[in-house]
Amino acid sequence: MNIPAELKYTKDHEWVKVEGDLAIVGITDFAQGELGDIVYVEVDTLDETLEVDEVFGTVEAVKTVSDLMLPLSGEIVEFNENLEDEPENVNTDPYGKGWMIKLKFSDASQVDNLLSAEDYKAHIGG
Repeated sequence: MNIPAELKYTKDHEWVKVEGDLAIVGITDFAQGELGDIVYVEVDTLDETLEVDEVFGTVEAVKTVSDLMLPLSGEIVEFNENLEDEPENVNTDPYGKGWMIKLKFSDASQVDNLLSAEDYKAHIGG
């Protein structure tokens, strides 16, 4: 299972890549594997400001629909529009082409609450 060491993680199986005051967010390799074939990603919160742990969208797989939880408070400034036509990128490249949103976060101290790769691996029983 792929758990890149340079990323941060949530207990809800999102990954976070911090770049200055922006965070790129997607779901982990573990999450996409549990969901199965992803057929649709919906993010209808673009340009909205949300609090940590609020739902920012959903991911639909063949067998289920799952809420996407915001890992950090802030404004959603970009949605990966390629996922509209190629939602399978979440399955094939969850940490690259399968990213979901870019977030301008408002409280940098929240980054400290995210899990390290080692902590996330322990969380999923790895």
